[in-house]
Amino acid sequence: MKRIALSLALLAATLGTAQAETLKIAVVPVPHAEILEFLKPELAKQGVELEVKVFTDYIQPDRQVDEGRLDANYFQSKPYYEAYQKDRPSSDQVPVVAVHIEPFGAYSSKIKSVAELQDGATVAIPNDPTNSGRALLLIAKQGLITLKDPSNIMATAADITSNPKHLKFKELEAAMLPRVLGQVDMALINANYALEAKLVPHKDALFIESAESPYANYLYVRRDKANDPAVQKLGALLNSPQVKAFILDRYHGDVVPAF
Repeated sequence: MKRIALSLALLAATLGTAQAETLKIAVVPVPHAEILEFLKPELAKQGVELEVKVFTDYIQPDRQVDEGRLDANYFQSKPYYEAYQKDRPSSDQVPVVAVHIEPFGAYSSKIKSVAELQDGATVAIPNDPTNSGRALLLIAKQGLITLKDPSNIMATAADITSNPKHLKFKELEAAMLPRVLGQVDMALINANYALEAKLVPHKDALFIESAESPYANYLYVRRDKANDPAVQKLGALLNSPQVKAFILDRYHGDVVPAF
C-alpha cells in the first residue's frame, strides 16, 4: 500500500509539473524585475512558472527574444522598440500591455538648479536613438535649446537650431550615465538606472518628465506567443490592482502605473 501511495503521489507531482507552463522573460533590474518577483507567487497559482532573466543593458532583452532564447521582455517603450525594429526588420515582437511609466530626468552632482548651468557645460545623454531624442525634447522644454521640430521623438543633435549656452552633448550608453555624473555637468538618465544608482527622481532631478509621458513600458512577446494563455495571464496580472498598489507604494511617484 505504501508503494501504491508513493506511486500515486509521484504521478500527481508529475502531472502537476506537466500542467505548469514556464515563461522566460528578460528584464532590467529596477523596477521591472522587482515587479515580476512580486507577482510570481500569484502567477504560479495560475499554473505559470516565471523565469526572470535580468540584464543591465537595453540590447540583450530584445535580442534574446528575437533569437528564441526567451519568450518575452518587459523593459521598453513602443518608440524604443519601433526604433530597434527599424534597424532589425526581422524582429517580430508585439506589445501585450502597458505597465508603467518611468519619468525621464536630468541629474547633476555639480549644480542644484538649471539656472546654475554654465556656458559650455557638458551634458550627457543616452546614445540610443529613442532616448537621445527623448532627452533633447526634455532639454528643449526647459528652454535650454531649440529644436527644428519639437515633437520629433527621434531628434538628434543635428536638429538643434539654437543653443544659447553652447552646451556640449556627450552620448553614452544609457546604463553608464549615472556613473559619469561626477565627470559631466548634467546627465539625462532613465528612471530605472537612476533608481539603481540610489537617486530619487522626484527629489534629485533638476527637471523631469510629467506623468503624461508617452514612454510607457510594455510587456513584449514574440508574435507566435501573443495568444498564449500564459502570456495572457501575465498581462492580466501586470495590469491588476495588486500591481498598481505595489508600484504606488514602493516607488512613491518615481515609477507611475500606466493603466
